[in-house]
Amino acid sequence: MFPPARARLDVRLVVALAAVWLIWGSTYLAMRVAVAGLPAFGMAGTRFVLAGAALLVIVRARGETMPSRRAWLVAIPVGALLFLCGNGLVVVAEQTLPSSVAAVVCATTPLVASGLAAMRGERPRGVEVIGMVLGIAGVALLGIGSPLAVAGWRAFLVLLAPIGWAVGSLIARAESAKESGAARGLGAAGAQMIAGGVWMLLTSWVLGEHLPAEIAWKSVAAWGYLVVFGSLVGFSAYSWLLAHSRPAVAMSYAYVNPVIAVLLGAALGGEELGWATLAATALIGGGVMGAVVVGRRAKR
Repeated sequence: MFPPARARLDVRLVVALAAVWLIWGSTYLAMRVAVAGLPAFGMAGTRFVLAGAALLVIVRARGETMPSRRAWLVAIPVGALLFLCGNGLVVVAEQTLPSSVAAVVCATTPLVASGLAAMRGERPRGVEVIGMVLGIAGVALLGIGSPLAVAGWRAFLVLLAPIGWAVGSLIARAESAKESGAARGLGAAGAQMIAGGVWMLLTSWVLGEHLPAEIAWKSVAAWGYLVVFGSLVGFSAYSWLLAHSRPAVAMSYAYVNPVIAVLLGAALGGEELGWATLAATALIGGGVMGAVVVGRRAKR
């Protein structure tokens, strides 16, 4: 009798995980650098319009069906929630807030989604309740002992961002179950990015944003990084993970990204690692890991 063959490690899985963990974890610092020299909503709006258009070009090149009229109609509110609220408020907050703190707050998004599902009548399991409690404790620590405590109205904006992203994700998920083809993959993401980018550009116009007389090259480079890597490469890798790995593996970015963001903020952004930020990272990361990984396994 020969021993059973060991499963070979899929290199594509490793590359996709590395892309989602490192790239999405680095976008918080990249946004802080970009917004330092570019208008907040204008910078983010052009990023998502270009990235969304590129995704639709990829869909067409593959010969897949383009998003339907219904998919575009759904993209209007979903784009506002995901990108105008979920991302735009973070960009504005990072004009004065460290990227590490913003990343830790945004890591509560899966916990917010669990709370919203419970409000709709889906009974949470014990581990999900514990995860939400840990997440609330982590945010409370940030509000007491981190720069979030003195961020003023921008602190309120970054706290709203996970709610917008969670609500938008729940709506997008519910609508995707009614669609097929491009409406459930890159096509839907492209439509939502374009809609969200247009919302951001309209907001930029209403607020009277304009380009500065001198544009820092670092901000332009960070913007390009967000378009190519943060949106196109990162989302494509995440879509591949959703289709070829267990949900717990694909969702692992939720508790890995804040750790990456905190480390990069300290190493490259010169951000201080206070005790509150480190403790909140551990609490929220542990809470999300329990709710996303253990909670999903328990449900299955």
